[in-house]
Formats: sequence, structure tokens, C-alpha cells
Amino acid sequence: MMGDCMKTELVSAIHLQEVELQDRPADAQQDAKNNNKDDQTFTVEEAVETIGFGRFHILLFVIMGSSNIVEAMEIMLLAVVSPEIRCEWRLDDWQVALVSTMVFLGFMVCGVLAGYIADRYGRWKVVFGGFVWSAYFSLLTSFAPSYGWFIFLRSMVGCGVAGVSQGFVLKTEFIPAKHRAFLLPLASVFWMTGSMLIIILGMLVVPTMGWRWMIRISITPSIILIFLFKFIPESARYNVSAGNVQAAVDTLNRIAKMNRSSLPPGRLMEPPVKERGSWRILLSPAFRRTSLLLWYTWFVASFSYYGSVLSSSELLEKNLLCVTNADREHQVKHRHEDGLCYCIPFGFSDYQTLLISCLGEVALVPLNICLLSVFGRKKSLMVLQLLAAILFMMINICTTMLGFTVLLFLLRSLVSMNFNVVYIYTAEVYPTVARSLGMGFCTSFSRIGGMIAPFIAQVLMSQSVILALSPFAVTCVICALGNFLLPIETKGRALLQNS
Repeated sequence: MMGDCMKTELVSAIHLQEVELQDRPADAQQDAKNNNKDDQTFTVEEAVETIGFGRFHILLFVIMGSSNIVEAMEIMLLAVVSPEIRCEWRLDDWQVALVSTMVFLGFMVCGVLAGYIADRYGRWKVVFGGFVWSAYFSLLTSFAPSYGWFIFLRSMVGCGVAGVSQGFVLKTEFIPAKHRAFLLPLASVFWMTGSMLIIILGMLVVPTMGWRWMIRISITPSIILIFLFKFIPESARYNVSAGNVQAAVDTLNRIAKMNRSSLPPGRLMEPPVKERGSWRILLSPAFRRTSLLLWYTWFVASFSYYGSVLSSSELLEKNLLCVTNADREHQVKHRHEDGLCYCIPFGFSDYQTLLISCLGEVALVPLNICLLSVFGRKKSLMVLQLLAAILFMMINICTTMLGFTVLLFLLRSLVSMNFNVVYIYTAEVYPTVARSLGMGFCTSFSRIGGMIAPFIAQVLMSQSVILALSPFAVTCVICALGNFLLPIETKGRALLQNS
């Protein structure tokens, strides 16, 4: 009997609770849901992955990829202009090499500064300022009255390009992890486009209007991008690290809306970081070995890339190739009577060879994507550097002009892929609080390689082709061995917010 009473009271209590729930106002139920939602939090990494790939990323890929067009045109311009300024100002080999060195000096000095400013005050400001700066001083270069003014103004262009290169960090911080191995190497299409544009401009404009007008026309992409850049927001990862959580939420909502997606439930919650842009993070126990090895890897990436570009230009201009079926114009030794310089401008066939070699920078992009997806970043670097070393030595083999073009095509493919992988690895391995500074230090070390490469490829090449090509091959082999010691593999890993 007592048990029946307890059962009756229990049933009554359950019934009463159901009535209360039914009578509870809808607003109160909604408040309960909202309170539950507010208890949930998410990070920028989770938001980026949840939003996924969409229309915003296509816009980002096109606009930020086009910044590579600007960078490539400014750097590749040196290979096209070298024969012209050599003739106009009667320059020795070392003076021509000094032009490239001064550009990379500007890049090196401003690379660390641009990275520090980007980590402290934002990526967007640095990249936009780089566009304006490089376009302005590139235009002034076309009015240079003397050799001294020319190298000074080109070094200022190098400072601007250092800011533009931070666009890679800005782009990487918006791309979901599973798409980085595909999209970032594909961006080399834009670098190839810039390289080809400047060569085509040289082919069409230099013979008729001169190199000065070629430079004036070449700044057109920079001016266009200055106006298009307003469609790219500041990095949400940077805003969170700086404590601007609402700005990060607004940016992520905008991206989600464009992609027809939504943010994760809850609110964005990540603590701000006081120590941003500190070099101590790069040399902390967690990153010391990685930083030291990456600095050398970047040095070799730039040294080998610009070595291949300038070597091909020099070999064609000075007829230093061992070619079995050379044209009549290449049978003539390209030297002034006074012995000051080689002074015969590029012919149509020379421009054609440079154009074909530029195609090599994207021809093997599918292979690059496969290497990154299957083997990861570290093994890809090792394979590419060893193959590049072999190709550098093969260029010295006596062959036909077609054979040289094929070898140059393959070499440019390998050194370009190596640069792609090292860019991706660097952007992935460092945390947001030091990512731009880490990239800045790395690009500065790379410009040391760019500063040395002209003196090997343009000065030593005149003395001995094999002697000039050997340093590029040796450094690539040493770098491949060094990359074996990298402690971190970033394939498929989320981007770190702090150290």
C-alpha cells in the first residue's frame, strides 16, 4: 500500500514538471538555449575550418596571387634590363651584378622590419604599403639619370617588395588546412605570369621604345592591385592575437556570408597575446633548430632560384654556352672593342628561350602538389634540392640549343617548386604571434642568397661556367641534408596561434 502511494506521488511530480515546461514562456526557453550557446566557444582555426573553402577564397586567391605578379615583374625585370643598362652606361660585370645585389639588400633590410610591423600592427597595412612604395620607386627608376641613381632607386623598390611578400602570410591565414597543399603551390601560376609579362614587354617595348618605357608600363599591375586590395580584410588570426576579437568576428562573419556558410556555435574566445613580433620566440627552445635550418634553406632557395634566372640570361647574352648548332648571331663574341662590356641586346630567340624556361615554373605544379600531399613538406624539400643540384651540373654539358632549353626548363621547375614548399612550410610552422616576423627573417636571409647570386652568375660565369655552376649545386646538396634534421612536419597540421 505504501509502495502504491509513492508511485502515485512520483507520477504526479512528473506530470507537474511537464505542465510547468509547457506553461514556460517561449522567451524563457530561448534564453536557456542562448545561455547554452554562450557557454560554447570556438577558435579562429575552428572557424576557418568550419567556414570551409568558397567564393571568398577564390577572390583572395586571385587578388593576393596577383601580388606575386608584381613581385615577379620587379625581380625578373633585372634579367631583361641588364643588357640594356650595360650598354647605356658602359658597365663592367661587377657593376651589372651590383644592381641585383642592391635590390636584394633593400629587400633584406626591410624584410625583418616589414615582418615586425606586420606582427605588431597588422598584415594588411604592410602589404598595401608595399604595393604603393614599390610602384612609386619603380616609376622613379625609369627616370634615373645615372647608374648611381638607378641602383639606389632599385634598392628602394626592393624595400617595397619586402612588404608585398607579407601577402603570403595574410593569404595563408585564411585558407583551411586541407586546401593549403593545393592552393599555395598553384599560386606559382601568378609568379610565372609576372615573369612572362616582363619578358614579353622586353621583347615588344625595349627594341622600339627603350627600357625606360618598359619599366613605366610594368607598374600597371601594381596600380590596379592598389584599388582591388580594399576587398581583402585584415587577418582574423592577427586581430585575435592583438585583442581585437570583435574585428575578427566581423571578418569571419563576412567570409561565412560570402561562402554561404556559418560560424561554429558559440562565441570566439582566444586570449590576446602581449608578446607579438618578438625574435625571442623564433630562437626559443621550441623553434631554435627550425629557425636556424630554415634561414639556411631560404638562403639556398633564393641563391639557386636567382642563380638559375641570371645564369640563363648571362649564358644567352654572352654566348658562353657550348652549343653545337648555334645561330650565326651567336657565333660572334658579344664584347665591345674597348673591352668594357658585352653589348649586344637580347635577340628574339633569347627572349623565346627565357619565355619557355618561365613555363617550367608551373609545368610541374601537379607534381609539386602530389609531393606535398603524399610525402609532406620536409621530404619534398630534400627531393627537390637534390634534383636541382643535378640539373645545375647538367647545364654545363655540351648540347644543342633545344637541349639547353629543356635543361633550363626543368631547372626552373625544380627551384620554383622548392621556393613554393619553403614558403608553405615557414607559414605553417610558426605561430600567429611571430608568423610574419618569422617570414621576415627568412626572406631577409633569402635575399643574402639573392645578393651573392649575381656575382656568381654574372661575374664568375665569364671566367668559367663549371666554376660558376658548382656553388649552386653544392649548396643545394648541403641544404637537402640539413632539411633532414628539421624537427617538425607541418603536413595536415593546424596553424598555431601562439608558441
